[in-house]
Amino acid sequence: MKKIPMRKCVATLESLPKKELIRIVRTPEGVVEIDETGKKNGRGAYLKRSVEAVEIAKKKKSLARSLECEIPDEIYETLKGMFSHE
Repeated sequence: MKKIPMRKCVATLESLPKKELIRIVRTPEGVVEIDETGKKNGRGAYLKRSVEAVEIAKKKKSLARSLECEIPDEIYETLKGMFSHE
């Protein structure tokens, strides 16, 4: 039986299978990006694929804290857009 990689959502603090989460990464250059592949270089944080999780992360600044940098509003808007139709 193959082990399912689990990751913790920085907003809801739930442990979920990696594919149910989206990775946000701060690259070595300091750019914050949404990492669809989960393989980009840099410091990563995982968020549950839901608008609620994005809103919690923004309100509590949990994404900013775990990536140790400010998160541009566009990132939150893009994420919300991605999850609002799921």
